[in-house]
Amino acid sequence: MATPSRASNAPTTKRVAIEAALLEATERLLAEGASFADLGVERIAVEAGITRTAFYFYFADKRELLIAMTADVNELLLEEANLWWSGEGEPAARLERALTNVARLFGEHAVLLKALGEVAAYDELIADHWQRLIGQFVEATEQQIRDDQAAGLATCSNPSATALALTWMTEATLSQQTLQLGLPADQQLIDALVEIWVRSIYRSG
Repeated sequence: MATPSRASNAPTTKRVAIEAALLEATERLLAEGASFADLGVERIAVEAGITRTAFYFYFADKRELLIAMTADVNELLLEEANLWWSGEGEPAARLERALTNVARLFGEHAVLLKALGEVAAYDELIADHWQRLIGQFVEATEQQIRDDQAAGLATCSNPSATALALTWMTEATLSQQTLQLGLPADQQLIDALVEIWVRSIYRSG
């Protein structure tokens, strides 16, 4: 299913500012306890300082708004994960830096990511969007494993399956800790994740 398209006119300073205000207003309302399912367009628009009619000039519906919000967060997560994919130093040290920062972002954007997971459970478009976002991490992880294999570092026998399992395991772990339980990902949890990644990719037996 295709992602809804935005209005076709080129972005302007005003457009960028209003879209940002809508994104911030939605995350703020979620943080105050509103559920995304019950959060109406008019309430979001008023919180952002625009009219309900104006909202539809910038986003086709709430789903498109949620996609835009989570795409922005995903870019931040990709930047942090890139500390492992293209960073310098020993693999375990790079993984620890990347996973620590990814976990921090999960905590900072917990209400938004929780809303994404809730909507994905009943909305096919949002579910496909979430699958594509995680898929970016799976693909990049697989490529890093293959690069490390070529460099004589990685020992795992199946980069594709290993990347898929590790990525979704990490997503589920951080979601349970920060989104469902509302707890920070402490150092013990980060250490456990790093050990699993390192043993799965770099240590045989």
